[in-house]
Amino acid sequence: MKLDSRLSRMLHILVHMARADGPITSQAAAEMLDSNAVVVRRTMAGLRDAGLVQSVKGHGGGWTITADPDQVTMLQVYRAVGEPRIFSIGLADPNPDCLVEQAVNASMRAALKEAETALVARLGEVTLADIADDFERRFAMLDEEAKSAWRNSGK
Repeated sequence: MKLDSRLSRMLHILVHMARADGPITSQAAAEMLDSNAVVVRRTMAGLRDAGLVQSVKGHGGGWTITADPDQVTMLQVYRAVGEPRIFSIGLADPNPDCLVEQAVNASMRAALKEAETALVARLGEVTLADIADDFERRFAMLDEEAKSAWRNSGK
């Protein structure tokens, strides 16, 4: 099963946007994410609709963050990208009349709901600024050669 990476990709690009001096084009974002500009534009549309970013067309245009990184949570971005399924674990239901299957599914449903509730709560606690601060701490620990290589990588 293919993992849905829209949340992590959009968090990634939002941190770049928060640090950028100007707009980031869809093509530049796609290169940062090893993706495709069309996919970036399609996914960014959800962020735009949520009021987190805006886009300007034409020369010198691109995407900019419009929300305060101190106020934007991972949960807001999760919702903006369409609330992708959190778990790939599913319930078996080939024999819904089986009491064992009913008991298993009830236990699994409760466990999954509890885990999802905890994860959603955590997503609501972490802001883009928290992620950016973590990046800054990691970057500060690099030696100058590694910092230069990172800057030149465009990622």
